[in-house]
Amino acid sequence: MTDSRKDVQTTLFGKTITRRRLVQTAAVAGAAASTAFHAPAVLGQEKAKVTFWTTHTDVGFDSLKTITDMFNAQSQDATVEIVQRPAADVEDSSGLITAVRGGSGPDVYLLDRFIVAERAGQGLLQDISSLASDNGLDPSLDGVYIAFASAEAHFNDGLFALPFDTDLRALYYNKKLLTDAGIDLEAWDPKNGVLTWDAVKEAAAKLDVKDGDSFSTVGFVPYYNQGWHYTYGFSWGGEFFDYDKCEVTPDNPKVLEAMQWVYDYTKGEGADAMYAFIQGAMRPGAPPNESPWNQNRLAINLTGDWEIANIPKYNPDLDYGITYLPVPTDGMDSTTWAGGWSMVIPQGAKEPEAAFKFMQYACGADGQRQYTKDTSHIPTLLEVQKDKTLYDERHLFFIDELLATAKNRPPLPVGAKYWAEMTSAWEKIYLNLADPATAMGEAKKNTQADLDSGGFCPIAKPAS
Repeated sequence: MTDSRKDVQTTLFGKTITRRRLVQTAAVAGAAASTAFHAPAVLGQEKAKVTFWTTHTDVGFDSLKTITDMFNAQSQDATVEIVQRPAADVEDSSGLITAVRGGSGPDVYLLDRFIVAERAGQGLLQDISSLASDNGLDPSLDGVYIAFASAEAHFNDGLFALPFDTDLRALYYNKKLLTDAGIDLEAWDPKNGVLTWDAVKEAAAKLDVKDGDSFSTVGFVPYYNQGWHYTYGFSWGGEFFDYDKCEVTPDNPKVLEAMQWVYDYTKGEGADAMYAFIQGAMRPGAPPNESPWNQNRLAINLTGDWEIANIPKYNPDLDYGITYLPVPTDGMDSTTWAGGWSMVIPQGAKEPEAAFKFMQYACGADGQRQYTKDTSHIPTLLEVQKDKTLYDERHLFFIDELLATAKNRPPLPVGAKYWAEMTSAWEKIYLNLADPATAMGEAKKNTQADLDSGGFCPIAKPAS
């Protein structure tokens, strides 16, 4: 996490600060907020009031509310209020940024972990290293949280987040739809190995049903749910960042091969008709009951471990299977990737000490156990992750078979920018509006410009 360019400048709320001062500024701001606003809870005094914001919905929000209630029930000096913010794309922190600039931000925010470095570099987050030390937690997080989650929580030697959960992607399939189409499910059983993407494509074509020019049932939409650029790029063996060159690589040859496969797939199906079928279910915050997967109109779904918790609620009679992510060439090893969320303290938080106590509880054993039970996500806390009683048989497949194969998005100080640029390119590719080389070339140019102008290079490769 070492960065030798300490004189690079960062703009925060219209003011320019040096990166040398970034950690110091965060610490001072946290101390000032503490002095000005925090009254220690002693006998006869009111508890500190902590505001916690999240964009989570549905099952995830319900679990976070339970964890908040659990914390409040046992806390002697703080009360946390959870606030559900409007659903947004994972890289979109505009609501938080606006609130912090206006002095009305929360004390705790649930932030997608892969963009912690970028938000820390922008001066939006407080360095919580000293708060961790004061509360008996080594700021390195070594040996406490899974390594990639710990790496994502740090920036420039500072700790800016506590890892909350992680998740993994797999291929889900509707057994009845496949069987009714005459597909032998033996090959889909993970005990019998890994499917190829072309085998999935061939099977999916048998499930497509059109009513006029429109699909009423579709076998597979390759870009729906967790069908992201990273999903395919990693599957083909591609890499998205070259640490030696300090260069984003959405134009990596293997990544482009993967993008071309999806381009050809949607072109063969009819890109416009496929998008018309799925677009309603793709908008941020779309109700799960609007998903054609839950309506039994989509047979094959790239999704994550959380789907295990969603299916009993939204499609309880579904007979489904889970298998490895496919591979482009028979005999290759399957690869998945891990995401996950974290808790952070934004600049201007009025109760940073109490906020950290809540974070430590929610991201600790009690909070992570509850979230795992409620949502079928995976704990980042190593001691909890090892507890096999938290997982049913389907969930154990993710722990026992997939976790060891997981890659993660490079934790870059332009992580949100990179995601947004690649997603824009990805949309052009699967809608057949641009060829992969052109679309990803533009994403590279735009992201690398921010990386270079920010003075972030070189970037140390995270320890594995």
